[in-house]
Amino acid sequence: MSAERPSLPPVRLHSEAELARDALAAPLLARAVRLARWAGPGTRVGAGGELAEDQLPAAAEHLGLDADEDGAAYASEAWRLAVDTGLVDVEDPADSEHGADGEAEGGEGAGGPEEGEAEGAVAVGENLALLTGGSPQDVLAIWLDALEAVYADATAPAFDDFADLVNEDGSVDFDALDWDPEAEAEFLDGVLGNLYLLTVSEAGPGRGPLPLPALAASMIVPDDMGEPTDDVLEQVSEAMMRLDDQFRVLEPIGIVEYRPLDEALLTEEGEDGAAPADEEDVTRYGLVKLTPLGLYGVRARMLEAGVDAPAIGDLAEKGADELLAGIGYYPEAAVRAETELWLARHGGGAGAVTAARELLSASRGADAGAPLRRLHCQQALALAGPEAEPAVRAVLDDPELGGLARVWLAERGAADVPAPPESMIFWLAVDTIAAQLDADGDLGELQELVEGLSGQHSGFFDEVWRVDHPGTAEVLEAMGRLHGDKKAAKEARKAAFKARSRRSG
Repeated sequence: MSAERPSLPPVRLHSEAELARDALAAPLLARAVRLARWAGPGTRVGAGGELAEDQLPAAAEHLGLDADEDGAAYASEAWRLAVDTGLVDVEDPADSEHGADGEAEGGEGAGGPEEGEAEGAVAVGENLALLTGGSPQDVLAIWLDALEAVYADATAPAFDDFADLVNEDGSVDFDALDWDPEAEAEFLDGVLGNLYLLTVSEAGPGRGPLPLPALAASMIVPDDMGEPTDDVLEQVSEAMMRLDDQFRVLEPIGIVEYRPLDEALLTEEGEDGAAPADEEDVTRYGLVKLTPLGLYGVRARMLEAGVDAPAIGDLAEKGADELLAGIGYYPEAAVRAETELWLARHGGGAGAVTAARELLSASRGADAGAPLRRLHCQQALALAGPEAEPAVRAVLDDPELGGLARVWLAERGAADVPAPPESMIFWLAVDTIAAQLDADGDLGELQELVEGLSGQHSGFFDEVWRVDHPGTAEVLEAMGRLHGDKKAAKEARKAAFKARSRRSG
């Protein structure tokens, strides 16, 4: 089975129990839960399910907020989320037993309806009990629903007078608003995708915060552009302002930690403030990082969109063939972590021999991905421990695995390891280099490997071209490019020509 390169490096997620605790602690969801418990049958809502305006001060007070405009806004936001996530159920006023002139009863949040006001019945939603008595998976499923609702808010347009945009039939005139919902969602998806990649990439900043200008530039500035033009810098500045608003909306659901843009900079720079170059100034333009819960949430959205976004542990329950194919292009640390999890699941105790046999069997083959599978098989066996020895000894005479087996036994100081035939030595050398070429490893390390293997055997290039390995010619061509000794490089190129002639003949 040939390995396929994943679209993204694998992410190491926290356990579902830890993530569920983080979800419950997200400020916005926690407020929504408190309001869901506060509400009762007499809680009055409008036609759209929103909390009646005159009940917002009491809701804000219940949340420990000031009963002012800001407190009412936070309470309204939390109530909307409680409705969107099924923490409370709101019956449409047209279907409610309470009419516009009916009496509201019960509930801590009860209050008499205003004359002519449509009123819906409020009841506890099924999901409220799941947040306290359900499994971590239940909690995370509800949190993902909450994330979708907040995501929609983050990509919604900002306007002062919504009434001016409503048509006679009740629809919104998006053309007048100059707002493209798909484009807005695509932009934020791209930003969070870049932030995710930078977080999980070995070459990225890891779990540390990223300056907002750098994140905005990753979406605007072309990769091949040297010095950004004034127009591009202006676009970056506009994107930063846009992201500042969006991250302020996203932070309360726990997806990011965000240090907002210093609003004093807007006064300092005027209308066309460009992203600063000084690191100290950059921090004033906002710092953002994905939380562990954010990594989980962004990955879930990407998976839903069909993006290949692997996580450490995805392969633990799979067979050895899927393990070796799946980790083919993982970073080194991820390969080890995934392999350790697989061995813990498959190779404990008496299962070590069976697991080793499965790994060795899965590494066989003459396809292009086979050398890399054998390399990862060898690394997996190194982690398997001495219990794997019977399975390794069983392949000593195998032309593809015999060399690998001898290396493993020798490294463990095993006795009675038979000397390999010369043909096996050369075959293993070709296979090893082919695996490293496929892995796109460090060029300096690859050059050392090439020079080391060829230097171990006098007349190496006079013999290696005869090796019956599908990658012999390609390996010799690479050795000709990489070898630091000009004479040896020339010999490698000549040997590559002979290998191609032999194969074509």
